[in-house]
Amino acid sequence: MMKNKGVYRNVFFMAQAAAIAAIYVVLTLVFAPFSFGEVQVRIAEALTILPIFTPAAVPGLFVGCLIGNVLGGALLPDIIFGSLATLIGAVFTWQLRDRKKVIACLPPVISNVVIVPLVLRFAYGVNLPIPFLMITVGIGEVISCMVLGLLLASLLEKYRYQIFRTTPSVR
Repeated sequence: MMKNKGVYRNVFFMAQAAAIAAIYVVLTLVFAPFSFGEVQVRIAEALTILPIFTPAAVPGLFVGCLIGNVLGGALLPDIIFGSLATLIGAVFTWQLRDRKKVIACLPPVISNVVIVPLVLRFAYGVNLPIPFLMITVGIGEVISCMVLGLLLASLLEKYRYQIFRTTPSVR
């Protein structure tokens, strides 16, 4: 039975990651008009708070961002580096999961503020100053990650152990 418990745990982890990825993709595509560009508020980035609840959110967010960028018509550098920005943010949010939630929200904001303006400039040829792009991306990330993300975290906190348990209930 112990061997099966490990299998269940791995499958459950993958299912959680896949569900998070799917939700990220849907939110990115439904809100596509303002999920891309030099002024963007990617609603799906609110999910970057989820690593405080489960490590499965780290690969889930990365894969969701990757697929969302592909399906959203992003250019290859955006697909690669935009997804890496989300991965970096998710990894460090997981690392900060025991800190105040407002601190745990910072890594995706910072990683996107540093990486996305460079993608906008060099992949898309946006001819605006990089510091200005950092501000516009930063404002969008603060809205997505810190305002919406913290709201989401407060809503999920009550159900944390039901939604984000580490093993499925097997009967």
